[in-house]
Amino acid sequence: MSQQLEQIKALIELREKARLGGGQKRIDSQHQKGKYTARERINMLLDEGSFEEFDMFVTHRCTNFGMEKQTFLGDGVVTGYGTINGRLVYVFAQDFTVFGGSLSETLALKICKVLDQAMKVGAPVIGLNDSGGARIQEGVNALAGYTEIFQRNILASGVIPQISAIFGPCAGGAVYSPALTDFNIMTRGTSYMFLTGPSVVKSVTGEDVTQEQLGGASVHTTKSGVAHFAVDNEVDGLGLIRELLSYMPQNNMEEPPYVPTDDPIQRLEDSLNEIIPDNPNKAYDMYEVIGATVDDGKFLEVHKDYAKNIIVGFARFGGTAVGIIANQPKVLAGVLDCNASRKAARFIRFCDAFNIPLVTFVDVPGFLPGTQQEYGGVILHGAKLLYAYGEATVPKVTVTLRKSYGGAYCVMSSKHLRGDINYAWPSAEIAVMGPSGAIGILYGKEMAAAEDPAAFKAEKEKEYRDAFANPYNAAKYGYIDDVIEPRNTRFRVIRALEQLSTKKLSNPAKKHDNLPL
Repeated sequence: MSQQLEQIKALIELREKARLGGGQKRIDSQHQKGKYTARERINMLLDEGSFEEFDMFVTHRCTNFGMEKQTFLGDGVVTGYGTINGRLVYVFAQDFTVFGGSLSETLALKICKVLDQAMKVGAPVIGLNDSGGARIQEGVNALAGYTEIFQRNILASGVIPQISAIFGPCAGGAVYSPALTDFNIMTRGTSYMFLTGPSVVKSVTGEDVTQEQLGGASVHTTKSGVAHFAVDNEVDGLGLIRELLSYMPQNNMEEPPYVPTDDPIQRLEDSLNEIIPDNPNKAYDMYEVIGATVDDGKFLEVHKDYAKNIIVGFARFGGTAVGIIANQPKVLAGVLDCNASRKAARFIRFCDAFNIPLVTFVDVPGFLPGTQQEYGGVILHGAKLLYAYGEATVPKVTVTLRKSYGGAYCVMSSKHLRGDINYAWPSAEIAVMGPSGAIGILYGKEMAAAEDPAAFKAEKEKEYRDAFANPYNAAKYGYIDDVIEPRNTRFRVIRALEQLSTKKLSNPAKKHDNLPL
């Protein structure tokens, strides 16, 4: 055999060794936990045969604690690029079979290379996390590696989409990279995220808590809002990433992909003409409104299990990808609170950064009152939502279905926050507050002195309703562009988006804003 052929044979053997990561025994252990390996995950995520790997032969440089005797090709992370539905993406997948996926200096440099390359060419980055944390043997070098990654996540924010999937442990400093990215996906039962683990919690606070109770998928999708999606298994998570990316452009200089639809623009939805209950205090389901108006009834909800009084997610109108924000009357009457405000604000800012138009369905009675909300900073959180809508320069179409009271009217993409097209249904009520509260303030003394206070109150409430329980007062001032028939909502929204497709608007030049955090 010639020398060249021997060299090629050696290369092929090295590649096979690298692909085994920490070895067959550890691969089997990963499978027994119901988890896939880093390479298996990448192959399921990307289009078949499209993956090109970087840095397969990188090894760590640590000589402390006998580490020089243990080296693995690739050093615990698989990095490279490929395509999803033919579109370029960059990917890194931590390999739990090598030192538990723990982060070394060289592992971090591999991830940084992928992030740098993605920024240069303008393509999304997907991180598949499954790591025991920092490699303790490397000390400050491991911490430096984490921080180099964080710095790149920060600079890439709003420039290229960044998606994180947590498919195993993610603890300590490791949690900050996913937290800095646009969307987090966790698997139920096999993934967790926390800054300090159960043993540290126990020693410091005396609190007994399991990993799942402290930072499982259910915790972060319902209580903290750290994760946007919980999935039953990794296959579902990888499929979700592919679906998510279908609504996004490659970078902030491009438009989202247009997806043709057979769903007619002029489709009438008669059910919407009867969806609003006669009793203003009775709920209806906002999902029915969304499903009836978007293309083919398809809606990809974000943060589904967190702050359910507001709904956010992606859909299409006439083939155009949009971000939908909608109050949910079925939960807390659709009221805005701390968590709902934060949830919606973050989603709006993502859409604005990536040129995704905003469609808002409004039915909001106001902000949730009480000491818990005020102590929790509802003013600041509400200001975030207000800020996000006011800052956004993408096309903004707003439809007010029923209630729009007080400060919540201002906040929910009103005409005064540069709403482009503001529609209302005939059932819309736009006022400073609801009739009962308003009558108490306007006629408190007269009501107390009346022979029949209940009859007096009922009469005055009717007067107030006649004046404000309709959209025409706001329309008189041009704050509502048109009052539309509910069943025509799909047609009117699509026409509005078509009209706004060439919208140009920019904010004043500045280093950056000072969002009320």
